[in-house]
Order: sequence, then C-alpha cells, then structure tokens
Amino acid sequence: MSGRDQDIREAILAALPGDLAAVPLSQIEARLLAGGASASRRTLQRHLAVLEQDGRVVREGRSVAVTYRRAETAQATTDSGIILSEAGRAVLDLVSRPAMARRPVTYNQDFLDAYAPNTTFYLPEALRSQLHDMGRTGDSARPAGTHLRDVIGRLMIDLSWASSKLEGNTYSRLDTENLIRFGTAAEGKDLIEAQMILNHKAAIELIAEAPEEVGYDSYTFLNLHALLSENLLADPAACGRLRRRPVDIGGSVYTPLAIPQRIEANFRTILDKAGRIEDPFETSFFLMVHIPYLQPFEDVNKRVSRLGANIPLIRHNLSPLSFIDMPEEPYFRGTQAVYELNRIELLADVYLAAYERSCQRYAAIVKSLPEPDPLRLRYREQIRALVRDIVVEGHADIGQYVAGDVDRHTRARLQEIVDAEIANLHEGNVLRFGIRRSQFEAWVRRREA
Repeated sequence: MSGRDQDIREAILAALPGDLAAVPLSQIEARLLAGGASASRRTLQRHLAVLEQDGRVVREGRSVAVTYRRAETAQATTDSGIILSEAGRAVLDLVSRPAMARRPVTYNQDFLDAYAPNTTFYLPEALRSQLHDMGRTGDSARPAGTHLRDVIGRLMIDLSWASSKLEGNTYSRLDTENLIRFGTAAEGKDLIEAQMILNHKAAIELIAEAPEEVGYDSYTFLNLHALLSENLLADPAACGRLRRRPVDIGGSVYTPLAIPQRIEANFRTILDKAGRIEDPFETSFFLMVHIPYLQPFEDVNKRVSRLGANIPLIRHNLSPLSFIDMPEEPYFRGTQAVYELNRIELLADVYLAAYERSCQRYAAIVKSLPEPDPLRLRYREQIRALVRDIVVEGHADIGQYVAGDVDRHTRARLQEIVDAEIANLHEGNVLRFGIRRSQFEAWVRRREA
C-alpha cells in the first residue's frame, strides 16, 4: 500500500464520527474537503471497501441508503500515556502532517452556528456519564463552591502551575507553591513567569470568592482575561478588552477572525450558548473548544478557556479540572485540530485524561480532610465579617455580629476562631474575607508600626 493510500484511509477514518454514528458517503466527502483532502467518489468507495475488509469500518444499508460508521476497535495510546479513541488517533495523524500538507483555513462561522445547546453534544452521552461518575463529590445539593472550599489551597497551586506550564513556564510546582504561599520568586527565573503564576492565582480567587455570581457573561470573562493578562501584554489597555486587530496562530495554518464587530458578536454567542447548556461537562468542554477558536483576545485565550472551563464544574460542586500532569503535545494538537479541522475528538480525549488525573488528586485530598467544625459552618458569615472589619476598621465587637441569645461559651469559642483567623492572615487567603490587597497591606503596616 502506498503512502498516499494510507493517508486517504486515515483521512476517511478521521471523517467518520467518533461516537460510531453512521453517515452517508456525501457527508464523508464534505468532511474530507473541509479538512483539505479530496478524492473521487469511486476512489472513496474503493478505500472504504478495504477499510471494511480490515474490520475498521462497518457498511450498513443498501443501494442509495448505504451508510458507513467506525468499527469498535481497541483504543490507542500516545507516547505521553494518554489513551486515545480511534477517532482521536485519526485526528492526531491529520494534524501531525507537515504544515505544507495542511490546507490553510479561516474562521468557520457554521461551526459555532450549528451548535444547538442540549441538542448538539461534543461529548457523547457515555463519556458525559463517565465524567459525572469521576467528578461526583457528594456536595451536589449544597451551595455552589462548597467542594471548591475543601480543595482551594491545593487547586490554587496545581492549576496556576499546570496552566502556566502549558504556556512554557519553567517554574516547578514547589517554586509555584513558594510564590503563592510566601511571595518568594524563584531565583534565576524571568519575572514574566512569576507574573503569569500570580495572575492565575488572582483569577482563581475571582472564581472562588463568589462562585454563585460568576457566570457565562462578558463581565466574568473579560475580568478573567484582565486578571490573567495583567502586566503581560504589550498594550496594557488590551487587558479585559476584546481584540481589535488581527492575530496569527504560531505553528498553525488557521487564521482567526479579524473583524471586531464579528468577534464581539461571536463572543456573546459563545457565552449565551454556554449559559443554556444543561450538562456542566458539556458546558466546560464547549468553552475549551470555542474560546481559543474565536481568539477573542489579543493573547491569553487558552488560559481564559482553561479557567472558564472550571466555572460549570465549581458551580455544580464537581471536582475541578487542574490540568495537572497534562503533557503539552496532545493538548496543543487537540486545540490545533479544532482550529484547522473543526474536529473535537482529540481534544475530548485530552479533556478526559486531564479530568481523570485531577479527580484522583482531589479525591485523596478530601478523604484526608477533617470533619467541618459545625460552629464555623453555622457562623461562617459572622466570622467572615468580624475578620474583615477588624482588618479594615481596626476593631469589631462580637456582640454586634451574633444574636443576643448566644450563650457565653459559644461567644468565647467564636472569639477564639476569629483570633486564630487573624493570626493566620496572609495575602494568599485574605480575599475570602472580602479584604482587598491594599486593605491588607495597610493593616500589616499598622501592625508593624
């Protein structure tokens, strides 16, 4: 078999739906053409017959009603250990071809327009069910963000490190922990790397502080971008602002939209559709697909999509997605496949692998946690207000924050809790009390004076 024959057959396999749905020959032709490949109908039928003989394709129906679907085959594994579906492997083969062999493409408006929330699904039902089984925490009936509060300390470090690493950041996880917990930058590293990690920390705090108020709207995502891009863009005014100039994608033959009005319209459409999707994993993955594809910002688009992908998970008290131990090559190839082919199967495989690893990590953390203190839980808002007012106003009387019928023992215990929180305040935990950085720094100066 010639190399060209192999390429055509792999392209045919990549054109068949990954969920094993059967499609007519006309649909296979259209998907091949969209991916930059073409062949006569007779040639396609010949290659499909060979694939059927090899057990890789199943032919169904007769005459003009004939359709083709993928055969159920064993999963393939990448060099990085990520298990790929057959469709994911075929897509990886397509995007791994030299750039000269890939057809230059521009933004495909139909890719977004064709998506109908709760009718179209990028993640098949079986995969969504698997993700729910992995991510379930037992907190689904509790307020949004309950599970996040259990793992926020570890997630802050893991996600800041892993997401930055995917952008080429060379900080180790220990370096990242020292920077986030103690403000100690690693020696010999560029300042831009520390800035990138601290920006992630600030963005995670935005989501964690009030998860019920963070949503699929311009306010949330523009502010996420502003936090993630702070001090990293050539034009500071571009932080938190939609793109007004053309951009290129390095290493890809894809050219994003360049018309500001269309960028804004599609950005709002993406957020509107995300807000109408009922399944949190489908919402999460939809954002990971369409925000980088649109490139609504001058830079930092994938970082926004990774943080945004956590919003539906946090709101439903599912285990978060940290991208811990995620190899760069499969992730970027999956995103490249969206750019150049509008194919999501490889990125879906990467998403599953990343989420499985994250769930294993945070399940172990939760098992090691002590039972919540009932008093802290009952008086959570009063404790938060007391700590904030002590820092901001300089004093606070506990009697003004709890009902008059609270007994002396309970008041004394609450005072102990507040004193302990004050003693353990640092810049990494003040936002959960509603204390801004400037207020915390002023309080520190007053104490040191």
